[in-house]
Amino acid sequence: MIAVILAGGKGVRLWPESRKKKPKQFCKLLNERSMLDHTMDRLFSAGAGKIMIITTREFEPYVTDLVNERSDSGLIKIFCEPEIKNTAPAIGLILSVCRDEQLSDIIGIFPADHYIGDNISFQQSLGKAVHAANDGHLVTIGITPHRPETGYGYIEKTARELNGISDVFKVQTFLEKPALEIARSYCSDGRHLWNAGIYVGHIQTFCDEFAQYLPSIYEHILQGYNHYLKSYPILPAISFDCGIAEKSQLIAVVPSDFPWCDLGSWNALADLYDADQNGNVNIGANIFSLSSYDCMVKQKDKSIVLFGAENLLVVETDDIIFVTPKRYCQNIPALIDELALKQTELL
Repeated sequence: MIAVILAGGKGVRLWPESRKKKPKQFCKLLNERSMLDHTMDRLFSAGAGKIMIITTREFEPYVTDLVNERSDSGLIKIFCEPEIKNTAPAIGLILSVCRDEQLSDIIGIFPADHYIGDNISFQQSLGKAVHAANDGHLVTIGITPHRPETGYGYIEKTARELNGISDVFKVQTFLEKPALEIARSYCSDGRHLWNAGIYVGHIQTFCDEFAQYLPSIYEHILQGYNHYLKSYPILPAISFDCGIAEKSQLIAVVPSDFPWCDLGSWNALADLYDADQNGNVNIGANIFSLSSYDCMVKQKDKSIVLFGAENLLVVETDDIIFVTPKRYCQNIPALIDELALKQTELL
């Protein structure tokens, strides 16, 4: 399998750790390693023969530094988008390269910044996806929801497995981020899964789907990598989900229950750490939470002392100490907009 990692996102909800010039996929949020490093490790362990990383010119130095520090760097190639155009043009860029490979080779598309807590279960799910892809399907991996999450998209699967392939189902429909009451019903009906943004298929299958559903991109894929790069400004800015997956007659899903989250907010990161007896999550060596409850602190250099605090987020970076009520975590993009108006250097 050729593993393709999408590493061009901005991750604004994890500001100030995730910044415009160094977004979350390059931040050391878990075990003092970047999310991109964790993703590469996971994919090589799952059997990827080589990895292709798609990023931007702005982030290329970070990707290059990470790759050069790895012993398996010879199996990793970096490709840069001329501009950010959403996921369909990014995947098309890789297809413009991979059409020179065997069209029967499998490629997998993976986000750079997702947490997966059980590599063995992930490998098993990916193996099922590859099996179904070899049968001509375009396959995604869906996560069994364990809470009524309104921040994720959902996949509704059919009731019956694919013919001859166990534990893989046709997709009924893709669903946008729902309201809370609808999300609660999705959690209990057994048909709905979180959309993890992973896609697996033959190179030929991806090309055929682009030809059918996004011909305005496919015509440039056919003319090769150099032409494709020059054509980037005229390509439509559309996601692979909207452009192809939601329309495809070949789409199938592998239901999976390994620990997973899209690390899109401080609350999501807090869920990955054990809280103390008062519900505080402390990331760092010198944090003292006294008579404080349900706070999250990420410390870098200075000692941080909380006394009588409740439901606060405190983040220390090289140049910022950020303090906000935890309920404001989802409003950080609005804060970014306000800081941008002030033309500050903090972004």
